[in-house]
Amino acid sequence: MDGRPEVTVIDGGLATELEAVGFNLQVTATAIERSGKKLGGSVSVCGEKAESERFRYRFWPTSVCIHCYQKDDPLWSARILQTNPQAIKTVHARYLSSGADVITTATYQATLAGFVKYLDLKSEEAAQLLQSGVYLAKEAVAEFLSESRNSERRKPLIAGSIGPYGVFLHDRSEYSGNYVDSMTKEELKAWHRPQMQSLITAGVDLIAMETIPSQKEGEALVELLREFPNAKAWLSFSAKDGKCISHGENFDDAVKFPIKSDQLVAVGINCCCPDIISPLLMSANKTRGTKIGWIVYPNSGETWNPNTHYISSLEREPVNNQLAKFALEWKELGAKWIGGCCRTTPADIAELRATLTLDLSHD
Repeated sequence: MDGRPEVTVIDGGLATELEAVGFNLQVTATAIERSGKKLGGSVSVCGEKAESERFRYRFWPTSVCIHCYQKDDPLWSARILQTNPQAIKTVHARYLSSGADVITTATYQATLAGFVKYLDLKSEEAAQLLQSGVYLAKEAVAEFLSESRNSERRKPLIAGSIGPYGVFLHDRSEYSGNYVDSMTKEELKAWHRPQMQSLITAGVDLIAMETIPSQKEGEALVELLREFPNAKAWLSFSAKDGKCISHGENFDDAVKFPIKSDQLVAVGINCCCPDIISPLLMSANKTRGTKIGWIVYPNSGETWNPNTHYISSLEREPVNNQLAKFALEWKELGAKWIGGCCRTTPADIAELRATLTLDLSHD
């Protein structure tokens, strides 16, 4: 990671972009129908008792079956690795064109066990599908560089996303991390090992261990990383307020173990409201020291309800660009990696890039 700019810009919400053009990953069939009509497409629900009619959105080259994107899909955007990989590559391309230095694979909710369970794949096939997320990102980077007119543009990095164990449980426990109360670190390491192995074998530049709700799971992941001594990674926690991560530990305590790792390029926070980032960083800046920088990539600031999800993208009011608004403040607090998570878009990343570039020119 040597030679990176003062602040490395991460991409934004991948699932957000997929949903924006019709891939409704976690809403009802009624909302899908509304989206389909808005985009000029036709729509029908298919299933075991219904004919497999299809609908096509004009922005994508293949048809999508609503049955595949039912409410609360346990695979979320990871399912599209199988059903429409070109859509994922297209989103990667949008973020690269918007100035992202890092694109994150569509593997946050991808696990070998999940693919075996929900897609009826064999273990080897599941590993190959997970690794396809890396290959799609590599293709997007290669095509972007071949078409780029900016000879000074550094080669973007590919971060292989690993989400918390709770996303597989599909019971919303990833928002609390309570499952760690009945698990050992060794059990957590055993769970994450196949995903980490697959991503590293596929050739990611670094591992994104992200949205981790508890100190125990974070430490387990850092310990697991030692089994791959040549690998680099970042670790980012989810948080419930300006002091504590989601499981309840103080952020200051949660980062004490990982900041000692020579394999981590950054430690920080993702997928929380932008306005609690600064208090979290300030609470732990004395602990961090100068050896390692923070990584921050919050969501748009909209409220998440596990039962009703976000406000529909067809109904919500435009959200001011919170990333650009806070970016320089986070930079002053030690953030070296900044980007967006859920509900942030390529436009948000472009404005973030512009803000950081302008600031650099004034230094």
